[in-house]
Amino acid sequence: MGKKIKKEVEPPPKDVFDPLTIESKKAATVVLMLKSPEEDILAKACEAIYKFALKGEENKATLLELGAVEPLTKLLTHEDKIVRRNAMMIFGILASNTGITGDVKKLLRELEVMNSVIAQLSPEEEVVIHEFASLCLANMSVEYTGKVQIFEHGGLEPLIRLLGSSDPDVKKNSIECIYNLVQWSSEDMIPSVELLGQESSGHHLHQGAGRLYCLQCTACLERVISQRLFSLLSRGDFQCRTTLQELNAIPPILELLKSEYPIIQLLALKTLGVITCDKEARTTLKENQGLDHLTKILETKELNDLHVEALAVIANCLEDMDTMALMQQTGSLKSPGICRELHNP
Repeated sequence: MGKKIKKEVEPPPKDVFDPLTIESKKAATVVLMLKSPEEDILAKACEAIYKFALKGEENKATLLELGAVEPLTKLLTHEDKIVRRNAMMIFGILASNTGITGDVKKLLRELEVMNSVIAQLSPEEEVVIHEFASLCLANMSVEYTGKVQIFEHGGLEPLIRLLGSSDPDVKKNSIECIYNLVQWSSEDMIPSVELLGQESSGHHLHQGAGRLYCLQCTACLERVISQRLFSLLSRGDFQCRTTLQELNAIPPILELLKSEYPIIQLLALKTLGVITCDKEARTTLKENQGLDHLTKILETKELNDLHVEALAVIANCLEDMDTMALMQQTGSLKSPGICRELHNP
């Protein structure tokens, strides 16, 4: 039996760099790695930065000072899904309501990355990307300039689609962003509900000159007014609300009222409270059995925290005479839930 001949190990090519493992404890070093051409290094650097940012406000400020935002924005369009995901997670955290939020939002607007963030809402992306992209947009939409950019880059349509997501965080972030887009500032709010008196002959609601009259019970409207349940008029954000109506957003928003998460239900009601200031939206809500949904909420004691917002939407709907007549015919105005909420302090 012959001797085995050992195969000689071929030396690595001279133009290949030997593998190098680096352990860094400095944020500045990791930020430099964001410019690496290697996908694995980019993914790990983003993951480390995300964990660092989660630890506190000082760390977020440090990342801003180190110039991490600009290279991170470029990674939002990276071809590798893991790199994109990890970069998006960082922006979701950095744009959150913190002390440095203003600086981050300003920088993001200057870098014009809104289109890249909105692109992360596409159906092809992972749920976790949807979560942090919608979180980033929700926080950016708090300021007027952020609203404008989101609207101009077509952000409403994907946000409405994500209202049907299976993930509650995605739903919450999306409806919060939509609410921010369609609402106006407090100085634009004009109360059009006035208490004019009472009549002892019966419980009837009437409308005239844009005002809601309760002719039976003074306490009813006092309660409405004290709870700030106004029918509102507004100068701003009309285009957003019009587009929302064109995109048929009311049915998916009504579906959110069935959510098991109170915060999602609350944001949905607040959104409806704004958009039903428009007649077309009130018509769509009525056609999709929205009044039934609202009445059920008012009849459920466990949903007491939602009653004020539900009544606000009903108050808007009663601006229309046909809705008033419908609720009188069906007896909805005599609903124990509505009367109880109006009378109870």
